[in-house]
Amino acid sequence: MFYYFARFICRVILVLLKRLEVRGVSNLPAKGGLVLVSNHISYWDPVVIGCAINRRVNFMAKSELFAIPLLSQVIRAVGTFPVRRNQSDRAAIRKAIRLLEEGHIVGVFPEGTRSQTGELLKPHLGAAMLALKAGVPFLPVAVNGTKGVLGKVVINIGEPLFYKTDTKTSRADLENASDRVMARIAELLKGC
Repeated sequence: MFYYFARFICRVILVLLKRLEVRGVSNLPAKGGLVLVSNHISYWDPVVIGCAINRRVNFMAKSELFAIPLLSQVIRAVGTFPVRRNQSDRAAIRKAIRLLEEGHIVGVFPEGTRSQTGELLKPHLGAAMLALKAGVPFLPVAVNGTKGVLGKVVINIGEPLFYKTDTKTSRADLENASDRVMARIAELLKGC
């Protein structure tokens, strides 16, 4: 309940103040697990993406955010869960896979941090590992305009990408899937 209330309030603010425009809404499947992957340029990206997607998105966020008392309560209330970066966080992986298998959307920023220049950074392999392990597609999303107070915010949602292997998933498979989804985000950014 809190998620949809917060989403409504934030969406109204974004439409009025930042002229939020969402493209590719028809590419979002009505149901089924998805690993939503996006570029990351601002702290506001999860809020804006959550407002643009008409399904609940459970974002993975760096564990350091959960040490901030009020922020921790708010982000937990909207379904965000912590992940320890730069290490194997088995609890976060198990939670993400459970959500995906239950048909939910898990939001991941494959770059692992915000890009200061707006250029796409080399992706980490976690998003690919989740999608391949849970057997769900990626939902590539490009976000533009979330940096700064002025200007329009544009979200461009791509078609789901399926990446499957016939054998046990290798590191090369994870790298190929990651590179493929980042290339698709780069294409979507051109439409922002």
